Amino acid sequence: MNIGDVSKSAGLPAKTIRYYENIGLITPARDTNGYRSFCDSDVHKLTFLGRARALGFTIENCRDLLALWDDQDRASADVRAIAQQHLAQIESKIADLQDIRQTLTHLVHECAGDDRPDCPILQRLEKL
Repeated sequence: MNIGDVSKSAGLPAKTIRYYENIGLITPARDTNGYRSFCDSDVHKLTFLGRARALGFTIENCRDLLALWDDQDRASADVRAIAQQHLAQIESKIADLQDIRQTLTHLVHECAGDDRPDCPILQRLEKL
C-alpha cells in the first residue's frame, strides 16, 4: 500500500504519517524504488496512533502505548497508569479553564461596555 492509500485508511494526513516514521513510531518497508510500502499492520498502528492522539496522549505516551500494545505479556496496570496520568492532566487543565472562565465571566459582567474609558477588564489585565 502506498502512503496515499494508508492516509485514507487510517484517517491521517500523509505529512503526519511521514512524521511518525521520522520519529520512529512506524517503520514501513521500502520498495526498490525507495517508495514507502505499508502493510495492514502499519495501517492498524497508524489508526491506533490517530485515536490515541485524538484523546490527547503525547507522542511519548503513544510510544509507550504502542510498546505495550505490541507486548503480549504486558500488564494492563501499565496501560492503566499511563491513562490515569493523562486523565489527571486533563482534569487539571479543566480546573484551570474553569478558573479562567469564572474570572472572565466576572470581568465581562463588571464592564459596563459603554463609551466611558474606565474598564475593569483592562485594569485586571494590568495587575496580572
